[in-house]
Parts: sequence; structure tokens; C-alpha cells
Amino acid sequence: MKNIITLLVLTIGLYTYSQDKNTLDPKLENIAWISGTWYGEAFGGITEEIWSEPSGGSMMATFKLIVDGKVKFYEIEVIREVENSLILQLKHFGPDLKGWENKDETVDFPLKHITANKVVFEGMTFEKVSDNEMNIYVDINENNKIETVKFNYKKQTKKPLKPTQNVKKAQSNPKIDGIGDENIWQNTKWYPIDQLWLGSQYNSTDFEGRYKLAWTKKALYLLAEIRDDKLIDINEDPLIAWWDDDCLEIFIDEDNSGGEHQYNHNAFAYHIALDGNVVDMSTDKQGKLYNSHLESKRITKENTSVWEVKILVFDDTYKDDEKNTPIELLAGKNIGFALAYCDNDNSEHRENFIGSIPVEGEDKNRGWIDANIFGTLKLID
Repeated sequence: MKNIITLLVLTIGLYTYSQDKNTLDPKLENIAWISGTWYGEAFGGITEEIWSEPSGGSMMATFKLIVDGKVKFYEIEVIREVENSLILQLKHFGPDLKGWENKDETVDFPLKHITANKVVFEGMTFEKVSDNEMNIYVDINENNKIETVKFNYKKQTKKPLKPTQNVKKAQSNPKIDGIGDENIWQNTKWYPIDQLWLGSQYNSTDFEGRYKLAWTKKALYLLAEIRDDKLIDINEDPLIAWWDDDCLEIFIDEDNSGGEHQYNHNAFAYHIALDGNVVDMSTDKQGKLYNSHLESKRITKENTSVWEVKILVFDDTYKDDEKNTPIELLAGKNIGFALAYCDNDNSEHRENFIGSIPVEGEDKNRGWIDANIFGTLKLID
């Protein structure tokens, strides 16, 4: 990978665009649209590039490539005003922050020209698609053949405020019996599970869900009521396609920090199967039972199931196959949280995935990898 990237950035290509008659002066103010936080995909991973606004005669950026949940390398980039022109310069660093280039060495891309929607350097071009999208074209010389590679980036817009729920403290530990007759449940508000994350539109006969939450010093408590006309458990092995069976899925981000959690424990996505097994993805990139994290009881009468769950909360220092201690909960703490239900009506795969939190964009099934979509629980006395 390092050799590929070094080849990519060291090569000054011959890629050219037809010169636009309306070229702009080589000033930072004419390329300020590059500023912002951008995300894309490249080299089998996720790229993040953050450009500052022009100031002090330069724009600065940080870049990182994440593959399988781990940083492969970083970059520091600058675009500077030099002798009535601009130059893009960068340096690379490994995941341990050890530099790739020598101490005084930089990788340089002199400016060719600027138009209203393009910034063309020798070997690298920024193209504005819209206010929230850009393409970067990079010339790669391999075996004396130049190929122009296109990278598409989307800009992170201002995040909407996460939906916040106040969660009241229980004076005593609710009994996990699937009944929910304790005082805390009698005096707590129901919240709906009504956001379609995956699948076709459903009706209330097929599915309807709601939930309540409470907490004590030792755990978070959940009471969920699910109306589902068919309960399906296709896979006897709890670690095979657990998401395609009917199950309740609980998303927990202990410090409400958001971010990626696909193969790490920055957050958890607990799937509670009909038989009570609890599964999430491990750091080994495969399903793992986390039955010790949750205690649950489900009682089903006709088409209505009541799930009562005790949830131990672990922070992001959690390590698989080691002894871990759940945190103690305190009033005022914020926890990232979402709840969802996988609904299968006797198909090979689930037909619907319904969540508690509205998710922006076309891809709403991101909770298993992206804790940014979670809502916020605020613990109160």
C-alpha cells in the first residue's frame, strides 16, 4: 500500500484540461470552496480530508486513510501563495506518526490554472461538482504509462442536533421478567420505533413497536413492546446471519462520541435473538456472543412481545477475550443510543429493519457501522 501511495503522489503527471478562457487569479480566495470536511473511499478504505479556510497566505489540510477500522497513513497538506502563484505541498506519516519523507523533503504540486470549478495542479486536480461534492483527479505513472484516477468526495455538512431523550433513574432495580410492572415503568414515557431503515413500507398489522428506558448506577434498562405478526428464527446457530432473524437490536455508544465502530468497540450493536442470545461484531471481524452484557426476558402473547432488558454499559477501552468492568452510571451523563427491530416474515433475508431514530440520506442502514446516527440519552434523577 505504501508503495502505491508513494508512486501516486510522487508522480507529476501530464493530465490536462482544455484551458478555460475564464481563468481566475492564483489567489487562495478563488479556491476557498475546497475548505471543509470531506469523506470518500479509496484503496479499500475510507478517506477523510479536512481543509481549513484561507488564512495567513495558506490553506492547511489533514488526511487519513482508514482500512478495516485502522489508520493506514496520515498526510499534512498545505496550499501556499508563492511568487504570485500557488503550490500544493504535502508530507506523509505512518499510523505511528513516523514520516515517510526526509526531514526537509515535501511532495510538491505547482499550480497550472484556476477556473470557477477547477483547481489544476501538475499531477492533481480538484473539481467542484456542487457545494457538497468534489472530485480529485490524480495522475499515476505505472510502468511508464500514465493513468488518471478519479476520487469522489462528499462534504460533511453541519450535523443536525441528535434527538435527545431524558431517562429517569429507577429507585430500585427492575426485575427482568418481561412483565414491566415496576413503578418506574408505570411512570415513564413510551417512545416509538417507527423509522424505516431498510425494506419496503410496512403497515401496523405487520409491525408496530415502542419502548421505555430507565437507569440505575449499575445498568441501563429497556422495556420494549413489539407487535409482529410472525416471529422467525431461521438460523439455529446464533452466529450465522443473525441479522436476518427476527431480533431486537440495541445500539450503545457509552460516551456519545459517534464515529465508526464496525470492527471496534467505540460503540456496540447488540442483536438479541428470540432465544435470548446476544450477538455483535467482534474486533476479529466476525460475530461473537456478548450474553454477559445483557440480561433479557421476552414474553409473547398472540402477536405482541414484551422484551425487558438489563444493559451493562462498557466504554471504548473494552477488549474482547479480556476481563472488562462495566462503567457506573451517573445523573447528567449522555449516552449514544438507538433501538431497532429486524423483521422477517419467513423469507431468506429480513424484509424490514425499523429503527427509533430518523437517519438522513439514502443509506439509512448505517447504525451497525456509524454511531453518528444514534440519538442521545441524558440520564436524570
